[in-house]
Amino acid sequence: MSDLKTTNYDVNANTSLSEDEIALNLEVDWSVDEEKKAKRKLDFMIMPILTLGFFCLQLDRGNMANAITDNFMEDIGIDQDQFNVGQQMLSLGIVLTEIPANMILYRVGPGKWLTLQLFLFGTVSTFQAFQHGYGAFIATRFLLGITESGFIPGGLWTLSTWYTRDETAKRVMIFYFGNQIGQASAKLLAFGILHMRGVGGQSGWFWLFALMGSFTVLCGILYGFILLDSFKNPHSTFLPKVSWFTERELHILQTRVLIDDPRKGQKKNKIGADAFKRAFTNWRIWVHFLITLSNNGPQRAFDTYAPSIVTSFGFGSLVSNAMAAVGLFLQVPVSFTFSWVSDRYNRRGETVILGFFCHLVGYIFNRTFTDVPLRGVRYFGVVWTQTFGTFSHPLNIAWLSLTCDDSEQRALAMAGVIMGANIAGIYGAQIFRADDKPLYRRGFSVALAVLSVGLVLAAVRYVDTLLHRRRKVEGVESEESQRDEASKTVA
Repeated sequence: MSDLKTTNYDVNANTSLSEDEIALNLEVDWSVDEEKKAKRKLDFMIMPILTLGFFCLQLDRGNMANAITDNFMEDIGIDQDQFNVGQQMLSLGIVLTEIPANMILYRVGPGKWLTLQLFLFGTVSTFQAFQHGYGAFIATRFLLGITESGFIPGGLWTLSTWYTRDETAKRVMIFYFGNQIGQASAKLLAFGILHMRGVGGQSGWFWLFALMGSFTVLCGILYGFILLDSFKNPHSTFLPKVSWFTERELHILQTRVLIDDPRKGQKKNKIGADAFKRAFTNWRIWVHFLITLSNNGPQRAFDTYAPSIVTSFGFGSLVSNAMAAVGLFLQVPVSFTFSWVSDRYNRRGETVILGFFCHLVGYIFNRTFTDVPLRGVRYFGVVWTQTFGTFSHPLNIAWLSLTCDDSEQRALAMAGVIMGANIAGIYGAQIFRADDKPLYRRGFSVALAVLSVGLVLAAVRYVDTLLHRRRKVEGVESEESQRDEASKTVA
């Protein structure tokens, strides 16, 4: 057992509190072993349920890419360009309601709001099975975007409230494993479910939406029983009187977070105008937004059309869904490795830049291989692009989280970066167009140009970080030098 430490912290000392701030006067009096035990329990309660929610969101969002290999467009009566508009409407719905959704979450807490969101987008996803015609397609995609808005930044903000800043970066990557595994699993599950075409007189894509949407609704029920709200209200929505932690454990968990960032003890119940100013006038935060905008447009486009691209190589349409999952499964251990290096050695910028570069190389492969008649070689380009296509985004988010100064700024920055990801989805939906298929030479060229811009931005942000660290070291050395000179003078 480690030595017991006792320290008094008045978190809000010399600070005037408004009526909606939380006043805390906490005592640190735990051992290292107690802290480890409480943190393990927190990980068990928070990480699996949040990751499961992201998994469900990606299943519902990614189903459309699998459905189009099963004559979805022909069955409901739309063409590829109309399909792209529908994908844009999904992203538009998220962009328009992202910040309002996060303001609601900030007010009512993640336990209630994220639970409700899973119910809502699970229901919308289920009823996509009954759509027919362009109007219904546009409406359901837009509604799915609205109901999904706020879930990802809500999950990220939840992590930032329960964990210290250094711990949050690693758990952001774990949270995004739900996205990556969901992308891969959606395509693999689709391979089996789409074979249900004809069951009950329905198409395969009908069962794809119905089954996976229903699964999300069931997970929403699970959220209601498990997901904790906050330190102030450490209970789930459906079990408001059940406490998953002892008072001692809550004391340890909350105090350690406040020592790391005392401003979390001064968190307001609503976000004020000054927080918007702090978040959206910081040029570094905007660079992270633009990095996301550059990475996610090509990635969203490629994820949507990857099964169709594989089909164009001469593989069967349903087999192509399973083949399009290979790179996404490989992405999980690769992204874990990058995340471990980023967290263990504090290499935020370097890992983002290297991941971005590998993503860029994937599009160089795909563009070059359009002139290669060997389908195995062209398939390698798809696998490479999928392996390196997504994880720069969560690494960039972790880097952004450490750039923020307080929980309000962080909440808005998380909403902003996810808005950037979905704005990227709006333009990304038009990268692969009908007049460019099946080789998509123009599409790959556009993606290359966009990713090159993002890589330059990441490099600029990294250089700024190095300069900031150097100035900080020089400042400390200058202060020490001044103290030494003062000491000599006194002597």
